[in-house]
Amino acid sequence: MRTILLGVATLALAASPAVAQVTTPEGAVLDTDPDLAYKPGALSEAQLEANNAELFTAQGMNVFRRFPRELTEQMTAFYTGALALHALNPIQLTSTQQMILTGVGAMQIKLSAGQQGDRLYNLAGGYKGGTGIRFLMLRYPDADTVRERFVAAGFAAPEFVERPDGAKQALVSDPAGLDIVLIAAPDALDHSDDGVGVGIHVSNIEESRAFYRDFVGLEELPPYEAPILGTTIYPYAHGETTVLLYKMGDNLPADTGSSGIQYVVSDAALVDARGKHRGIPVETPLNRLTGFGLTTVWLNDPDGVTNYFAQTSASTPPITPAN
Repeated sequence: MRTILLGVATLALAASPAVAQVTTPEGAVLDTDPDLAYKPGALSEAQLEANNAELFTAQGMNVFRRFPRELTEQMTAFYTGALALHALNPIQLTSTQQMILTGVGAMQIKLSAGQQGDRLYNLAGGYKGGTGIRFLMLRYPDADTVRERFVAAGFAAPEFVERPDGAKQALVSDPAGLDIVLIAAPDALDHSDDGVGVGIHVSNIEESRAFYRDFVGLEELPPYEAPILGTTIYPYAHGETTVLLYKMGDNLPADTGSSGIQYVVSDAALVDARGKHRGIPVETPLNRLTGFGLTTVWLNDPDGVTNYFAQTSASTPPITPAN
């Protein structure tokens, strides 16, 4: 079963301890009820210090991708035609706004038209040009099939080069400027159904490694050299999805809005409490998404990349008792 969740851009929330409603640019309504959170003293120090690995309930992570509205048709053709990701039923958020869902294995890349809010959008220079999510990595069994799909969808055929390990690799960009690394290897599943890599260019590699390992709870894999990209990759995985951290420069411009990561968890309030305990920046406080049965909290990694935790079967009060 494919996990279908919303990816939404959020607005600033009213500074009030009472229940407040905020409408996102996509038309979803968030209820920011303070009673959703754990009360002070409800959790032990051990619970607060733990990472969130045991809360994951899906087979990987979802990626959401925001882009200028006028590129909707091109983006859809690129992701479902050229990249041949599975076209799933979209979510109709308003009379004029859809969330376009594409399947990658058991998870999704979610396309959202519009770049509202105070997030930063700057993909100039590709994977080298700034911090934030700068590329996605997708795998296919046959390079010729990928080339044919690109041409049939109206895009230039990618140029593959052979890697030292015998696989072939190409670098392209989606119509809104995000780099896509294409890997062709005989052991890969078609449609990239064995997962997606999320390349994050960071300003401080050790801070980012600690965030994804010690707070998020991803599995730390051995680093490796990526000679075609010209950098060392530090991979952090959960199921079908791998976060690929790397650093290639200092004092680079940031992109904090074009893409983000979504985790499906059993207790969003516990993630929220652990984030507060560590002083992790909050993008959108703990909330409930009216009409969709989601409790979510949006946190930022050290470079402002959205890490969005969504609980699909919320209860009040939160479900994890103190030890």
